Amino acid sequence: MNNRRVRVRFAPSPTGPLHIGGVRTALYNYLFARQHGGDFIVRIEDTDSQRFVPGAEQYIFEALRWCGLRADEGVEQGGPHAPYRQSERREIYLRYALQLVESGYAYYAFDSAQTLNGLRQQAEARGEAFAYNYQVRTQLETSLSLPPSEVQARIDRGDAWVIRFKMPENETVEMDDLIRGHIAANTAALDDKVLYKSADGLPTYHLANIVDDHLMQISHVIRGEEWLPSLPLHYLLYRAFGWADTQPQFAHLPLLLKPQGQGKLSKRDGDKMGFPVFPLRWCPADGAEEARGYREDGYLPEAFVNMLALLGWNPGTEQELFSMDELVAAFSLDRVGKAGARFSPDKARWFNAQYLHRCPGQQLAQALLPMLQGIGVSASPDRAAQAIDLIKERASFVPDLLPLTERMFVPPVSYDQKSADKFWKSDNVSNLRALRAQLEAMPELRATEAEAHVQQWVRDNQLPMGALMNTLRLAVIGVSQGPSIFGICAFIGKEETLRRIDAALSTLGDGRG
Repeated sequence: MNNRRVRVRFAPSPTGPLHIGGVRTALYNYLFARQHGGDFIVRIEDTDSQRFVPGAEQYIFEALRWCGLRADEGVEQGGPHAPYRQSERREIYLRYALQLVESGYAYYAFDSAQTLNGLRQQAEARGEAFAYNYQVRTQLETSLSLPPSEVQARIDRGDAWVIRFKMPENETVEMDDLIRGHIAANTAALDDKVLYKSADGLPTYHLANIVDDHLMQISHVIRGEEWLPSLPLHYLLYRAFGWADTQPQFAHLPLLLKPQGQGKLSKRDGDKMGFPVFPLRWCPADGAEEARGYREDGYLPEAFVNMLALLGWNPGTEQELFSMDELVAAFSLDRVGKAGARFSPDKARWFNAQYLHRCPGQQLAQALLPMLQGIGVSASPDRAAQAIDLIKERASFVPDLLPLTERMFVPPVSYDQKSADKFWKSDNVSNLRALRAQLEAMPELRATEAEAHVQQWVRDNQLPMGALMNTLRLAVIGVSQGPSIFGICAFIGKEETLRRIDAALSTLGDGRG
């Protein structure tokens, strides 16, 4: 690391909902910036006007907020390099595109879409792929083949044009990547990419990101490996502008792979296997099919972030659970792998369960209270938190909280038939009546004291503890499975416990056989 201030950017395009792969890119940029005391910038790259999707930009911002990835500069925060939305920086890009033409590193091309399609079809007929490169650029309608007066006349009368980069004919471009090491590519295999289009007055990604990264003093570009093939062009653009000495260092992250390990993770994989691939639910403005989100599926943002951090990065230890501060302290680009990282829905669920179990009941109560209100139960935050602390070890997701606590707040009106067939036997019911008397005799029903007293009473009378506890749980909450029955009884109180036992005895009778 040199002495240059660390400045990184996350630059998504508002062409749809933010994929979890994009969130991981944002996270790694954020962690790198925070670890080095640098700046995390969020820039919107909306130069692809044809693919712009209404609502996508706000979705991006909301997703980053949910994950706790706060920008230091950006569209929402502003900053010294504003504007941070590329569509608001058009004049800047045109100026730099023209500079490349004037210095001989780029040229005007006037080819129509029909001409280019025809050339592609001819190449396909020969079994080849068409490339717009040094072999064809002087034979087409470009400023390299037309007289300067003709070029200017076409521009003046409003003909459509693009500016293309003039790729060197046969040069080896030497590059370095912080994850992949040294890379070399020969320009003979590269085409002349479009940098600017007169039709919409917007640059392509290649020009816009180079110009913005330079002007915003970006020190490191951490992005997905899909941009690796563009790295030679970007190196050459920095050289063409005379910015090679200050160009950022690059790090290209591995892909997120399908659970089977073959191919990039997609929405179709999630739909097929029942898991989301977006951080938040996506509701398209055009009424198209909605997509599930981790937030709405009951994931905690801390668990989601922790899970994503370990998809491609290895801390080098056995530790799996990291707070954001711990991730900042431990993260390192040299421990990010080159190979794709396989996504595991089961591991994602495991992370969420671990965080849910560690989450204070008071915090989870804020999620449970509206769910209780939905079934007509009014409870205080403290009361909801007490119930959650009894059951959260059995929960994996926030929506699990209601079915696991509902029977504590609402007495059973029916009893699980399978449990009743198994445990509501005459001997167990007789022992339950005797246990009821023990509970009634207690001045107050506290979980620890009640459990100790009942266990001693069971031993003294040589009763079957397991069968009796399952029978008691069936009477109190209507099922034989659940958390500590003494915790439940203490939560609902002695009088309510006795009422529920009496109701079960009245409803289910004296049992069978």
